[in-house]
Amino acid sequence: MSGIYNKLTNCLEQIRKVTDFKPKVAIVLGSGLGGFADEVEAEASISYSEIEGFPVSTVPGHKGRFVFGHVGGVPVVVMQGRVHYYEGYDINDVVLPIRLMGLMGAEVLMLTNAVGSINKEFNVGDFMLIRDHILYGVPSPLIGYNSEELGTRFPDMSEVYKKTLCEKILQGAQSLGIKLHEGVYVQTSGPNFETPAEIKAYGIMGADVVGMSTACEAVAAVHMGLQVCGISCVSNLAAGISETPLSHEDVQEMADKAAPLFKILVTEAIKRIGQ
Repeated sequence: MSGIYNKLTNCLEQIRKVTDFKPKVAIVLGSGLGGFADEVEAEASISYSEIEGFPVSTVPGHKGRFVFGHVGGVPVVVMQGRVHYYEGYDINDVVLPIRLMGLMGAEVLMLTNAVGSINKEFNVGDFMLIRDHILYGVPSPLIGYNSEELGTRFPDMSEVYKKTLCEKILQGAQSLGIKLHEGVYVQTSGPNFETPAEIKAYGIMGADVVGMSTACEAVAAVHMGLQVCGISCVSNLAAGISETPLSHEDVQEMADKAAPLFKILVTEAIKRIGQ
């Protein structure tokens, strides 16, 4: 048994002392979007700090706990706050929560985030369905010894974001009358925001939005055989497109403003995915 897998099973054992809840859908809530956890008909919760060996988020706006319960009758586990590579954690610790939720029994992973828009057709407050991603400047979580208990050495990444799940989310947005763009997400390391030249380069590469999370989590999930989908909330225009300097406080503020509509969209998506 690898050290990574051993650490995972130790974390799982600690959680099982609190709850034996088995989720179908795992949800990761990004900056400013943690309020969605209040929509869950909660059966149990556990703070990351209570789990020995579990990485703890140090970012403002990330509460740092698992919430177990139901959304629209669908059993879910919600990460109210995530861990980022820029916080100084090893990449395997960054994706440990994703792998842990897979071991809990989750079949589907829904990733959310607050992003900067590279695509000039997107406006602050808009939502984007992630169709694909670019992992740039962040190491793959699969580098090093491969834990066969988790997945194969060379997993295929042709369809990271499951098309069938994407269609259900699009149908849900349409039924609610919510505008939902589609596009490509690029993950950079952070914590600094990008330069205008970098944003221009990412646009040439094919990215529509930029953030500091998500893609590495999606890779780890696909490695485990989870079905993945993702929704981004545009909280700011990227550097060189925005006329004002960028700040994390502004990102949180705009994500907070979009949160009520985001809750409705994600709730509908979960109901359709859980059918």
